[in-house]
Amino acid sequence: MPDGATQGLIDDRYARVKAAFEENFNQGQDIGACFCATVEGETVVDIWGGFADPARTRPWARDTIVNVYSTTKTMTALTALLLADRGELDFEAPVAKYWPEFAANGKADVKVSHLMSHSAGLSGWREKISTGDLYDWEKMTSLLAAQAPFWAPGTAPGYHALTQGYLVGEVVRRIAGRSLGTVFREEIAEPLGADFWIGLPASEDERVAELIPPPPGPRDPNATEVQRNMWDNPGIDVGETKTRAWRGAEIPAAGGTGNARSVAEIHAILANGGVAKGRRFMSEAGCRKALELQVEGRDLVLGVPARFGLGFGLSGGMLPFPNPNTIYWGGYGGSLVIIDMDARTTFAYAMNRMAPTTQGDLRALGLAMAMWTAMGTI
Repeated sequence: MPDGATQGLIDDRYARVKAAFEENFNQGQDIGACFCATVEGETVVDIWGGFADPARTRPWARDTIVNVYSTTKTMTALTALLLADRGELDFEAPVAKYWPEFAANGKADVKVSHLMSHSAGLSGWREKISTGDLYDWEKMTSLLAAQAPFWAPGTAPGYHALTQGYLVGEVVRRIAGRSLGTVFREEIAEPLGADFWIGLPASEDERVAELIPPPPGPRDPNATEVQRNMWDNPGIDVGETKTRAWRGAEIPAAGGTGNARSVAEIHAILANGGVAKGRRFMSEAGCRKALELQVEGRDLVLGVPARFGLGFGLSGGMLPFPNPNTIYWGGYGGSLVIIDMDARTTFAYAMNRMAPTTQGDLRALGLAMAMWTAMGTI
């Protein structure tokens, strides 16, 4: 790995992780990236390298941050789990208990757990929307509250790619009286000194890496209405992540900005029974709520086997893991976080060269496997 060589912290025990990280660059799979791992709450790997722009003029620095798309969902889920652990949110309660307008169009019995597990039947908006509409919280949540589900809630998973953030976020807002991004920042990110944002201030723009879109993939001619709705309403424009409007908006399913260090160190809360950096955020039982299977089966949107707990994917769906009590999720392009509660470890990866994938790819998984191997897990 010539220019933009690997920098950062790595314990000697995990030398193979550095080798795997550099191999991604040597094979041309990465232009700029970062990887972080915590074990028993201690950060044992925190490395970065390459460049923050496709022209390779800006080296990826320690404080470089990047839009991680759906890895943001894990921060939204953690915020909801925190409120539930305090007794402020009941996952088994109807959404309408907190958000009365949501009961419209046959949704009176839809539970908060359905929102958390992508099984509410609200994987997209029925009304045609534009990218600009995503910046209008009131419009996005009001439309979802008014519309009928695409399928019977609770009966099947169907990835709520953008809508989950508005749905869970509005429940949080109704309970806390603050936006989800604000609750996340004040209750989780700031106490940990973690550099992750759901709603990025303009003051941080200069540190943001530029995402490089993946090549367009083939479209399935047999796609269902629900699948076409996710792809095309409003559709994904990676270039939008360069705009102040996108970065500054709170889009809690896809708009988060951070790096591997912030993702791994925040989720050390869940990996370590509620404690991170010497501070208790949650009870261990509250953390383990995330492991409770809510729905499984062929995902109606992604078209692959899925197993969802409360806000996270569970081992055995798309990804089998060495330890059973492992949760994860990733973002469009390749970012990924894995939280192994058995090994009390977190792995996180973020990058700017995007792959045509929605839940992480072999770059991140290779790094995770190198970690598990070094730890003696596999």
